[in-house]
Amino acid sequence: MNEKLRIVVLAGTTRQKRESIKAARYVFEFGKRFPDLEMVLADPQEFNFPGDGNDPEGKDPRYSELTAKADGFFIVTPEYNHSFPGSLKRMLDSELKNYVHKPVALAGASNGGWGGVRAVEALVPTVREMGLAVTFTSVYFPRVQDLFDESGQLKPENEARYEQNLNSAYKELIWMAKVLKWGRLNLAND
Repeated sequence: MNEKLRIVVLAGTTRQKRESIKAARYVFEFGKRFPDLEMVLADPQEFNFPGDGNDPEGKDPRYSELTAKADGFFIVTPEYNHSFPGSLKRMLDSELKNYVHKPVALAGASNGGWGGVRAVEALVPTVREMGLAVTFTSVYFPRVQDLFDESGQLKPENEARYEQNLNSAYKELIWMAKVLKWGRLNLAND
């Protein structure tokens, strides 16, 4: 099992003036530092999910293919009203079978000082019900509007903190992705 693991970073909202996209892009770019990962960024603005649920007419075939090929996920969600956005829930709901026994790391972002912790907490039972295995290490981006410069780059004074946090989160996600991929491949016929 020497091939690269495919990790899909899910940006959590379609909101036009979303600050969390900067955090999602940073998480995506950070993942490229790991030579055993193939990174994909999934922006919900680029998909179409008509209706609700995971019925065939409610799927975007491009997203279906993306999730089927994924070995793991890293969700970056903003916190709206103490929870995660409906657009993220809709995106997740469209593909139940493609999540089973795959790991997911979580990151929260907010304009306030909590960093999206309540959105992450609200997301845990949802992704667990979808069959995803949630990692222990989460990352938080409080006052996300102040962490990045105008071009979307993390400001230098924030680099050390986020490098340490994301390094830990990715190491755990990679470990879980390897173990669960092995299990899906080797135990499927038991």
